[in-house]
Amino acid sequence: MTAAPAVKLRSVALPAEHGGWGFMLEPILLGLLVAPSLAGLLLGLGVFGMFLARHPLKLVAADRKRGRRFARTGAAERFVLLYGGLAAFGVFGAALVGGPTVLLPMLAAAPLMLLTLYFDFTNRSRDLLPELAGPLGLAAVSSSIALAGGWPLLPALALWVIQAARAQPSVLYVRARLKLEHGKDAHLALPLIAQATALVIVLALALAGLAPLLVVAPLAALLARAWFGLYRRVPLPAKIIGFREMAFGFGTVLLAAVGYALKI
Repeated sequence: MTAAPAVKLRSVALPAEHGGWGFMLEPILLGLLVAPSLAGLLLGLGVFGMFLARHPLKLVAADRKRGRRFARTGAAERFVLLYGGLAAFGVFGAALVGGPTVLLPMLAAAPLMLLTLYFDFTNRSRDLLPELAGPLGLAAVSSSIALAGGWPLLPALALWVIQAARAQPSVLYVRARLKLEHGKDAHLALPLIAQATALVIVLALALAGLAPLLVVAPLAALLARAWFGLYRRVPLPAKIIGFREMAFGFGTVLLAAVGYALKI
């Protein structure tokens, strides 16, 4: 009798992409740093569970579509239940502690997340539309956490805009940069235009009193990064490019949190 192949639990339990981790963690971290609360923490746990559930759920769906059960299928189903339970506990717990209105930004972003899931489950997650929609939808989490922490609606929604201004141009930049690294033609102006537009939007928020002026600094740094990375490029492995983007993202979050704390 042939022994069943061993299942590598890490490949079942955790998604492989690195960029998705940053886009998921950044709005949670920003929200909790500027508006800490129990409801916000629960909401962050819920979003973390939803993010983790996506990968094993995709595996289960793929196996059922084939009409077969593999060694990984049972493990994937158990992780779906585990992560789904964490998501439900966090989201419903946040709604009970902070009130259902804390979920409003996330509900508004739900179509973006459903669109991303559709492309993901049809093996088109690398298309431009889902790569833009996913981070934009996840950015709403910071607004929900801010509402859970007692913030008024408009300042809370400003966090969504800040996160989107950081994430959307990053997607365009990385896609263009990776094309260059593989010797392909890339539209170099589009990431720069997007990054400059994001900088102007965040500056407008700061001038309107809805964001600290300090958060403009990392957006300006991202614009410089885009120019040097595309027009003065030093060849780099894709993994290094991804980790640098995560560092830029977390740096933006930390500077924004400092700006909110010091009101500068």
